[in-house]
Amino acid sequence: MTTSRTEVLVVGAGQAGLSISWYLTREGVDHVLVDSATPAHEWAEARWDNFTLVTPNWHCSLPGWTYDGDDPDGFMTRDEVVAWLDGYVKSFDPPVRTHTTVTEVRLAPDGGYVVSLRTPDGHEEVQAGQVVVATGGYHRPVVPAYARAIDPAVAQIHSQQYLNADQLPEGAVLVVGTGQSGAQIAEDLHLEGRQVHLALGTAPRVARTYRGRDCMTWLSDMGLYDTAVQQYPGGLAAREKTNHYVTGRDGGRDIDLRQFASEGMRLYGALTEGQGARLDFAPTLTSSLDAADAVYNSICRDIDRFIDTNGIDAPVQPHYEPVWRPDHEPRALDLGDEGITSIVWAIGYRPDYSWVKVGVFDGSGRPTHTRGETTVPGLFFVGLPWMHTWGSGRFLGIARDAEHVAGRLLERRGASSPVTVGS
Repeated sequence: MTTSRTEVLVVGAGQAGLSISWYLTREGVDHVLVDSATPAHEWAEARWDNFTLVTPNWHCSLPGWTYDGDDPDGFMTRDEVVAWLDGYVKSFDPPVRTHTTVTEVRLAPDGGYVVSLRTPDGHEEVQAGQVVVATGGYHRPVVPAYARAIDPAVAQIHSQQYLNADQLPEGAVLVVGTGQSGAQIAEDLHLEGRQVHLALGTAPRVARTYRGRDCMTWLSDMGLYDTAVQQYPGGLAAREKTNHYVTGRDGGRDIDLRQFASEGMRLYGALTEGQGARLDFAPTLTSSLDAADAVYNSICRDIDRFIDTNGIDAPVQPHYEPVWRPDHEPRALDLGDEGITSIVWAIGYRPDYSWVKVGVFDGSGRPTHTRGETTVPGLFFVGLPWMHTWGSGRFLGIARDAEHVAGRLLERRGASSPVTVGS
């Protein structure tokens, strides 16, 4: 087994790892990025064909690299995001090792870390002074245990695997979950003419535009993406929140599940059990729809107050009123009777840091940290949802998070030069 040394080893060459590398490259720090595939490969491999960003293009800003296209208020498609990130990689040529998997990170007896790698040529160990884990927070797709008991004639995939309607067998489709992926995949299938059955979760929703501007632009001006997680009600519990569903498709619009229902989509409460062809649901359809709309209108009221307080001239717009209401709470369905031939599970991911053999995790397997810095010297995380602010899980906040972590890395090696975004 070969052994090499580096000052900093960064695990993961997505947008977070690349951002750290940009700072370290600028400061002349010896480092290496390690990725199991290629830089930013998740954008190409784990997004469906009609995927678009849900944040406006002007949000796309990484260290030394910002969106400079002609549609700042639009929403890049999957392929456009891939091309934009490819341009970022070429702009500073980070020291990335591709198709190399980190199998273990452990403390070295004399300080620093020993990182075990599986490479195309075999196995290797790297001695690193500091380690940054930049693999994000979404690793293991969640599928309930009872999925194994569902009729095997029904095709089942996770949202991570979904590409388009044509990959699924002919027939109706059940989508489970209404986070961003579930709601947008349900819309994608609906627009393709499929009969869609949708089991709702507890995700909130947000207006695409309100009073003349994109809601996310209003929220940015209001400072919501800059507010530290500790300052939100419930503090660190905000990290468990589900993102609001909305879409950037076709220039951006609301996702209104009630409207879909009026057009023939079949809605249900939370899916609780499955056996053979029978699925059971909790009576939560009405409450889920009402709760999502309540958040939608609450955000609109917050924007109203911001407009009034700051004397902004903006057109008046009414708040949302339901266009459809369920007349009953469906408690069960038979897959065969409804012609459902496939299920798309869109109920999230679990973290998997089992390869990090350092005691910095809580009971749920998530890292404990302050702005990405753990209590074990030299071990950092970046790219986590809500790592520091609501913006942390978005392109808009990654540069700031990477700047902070890079600054702490430099302080630990005794560097004195400041790290400043855009300099």
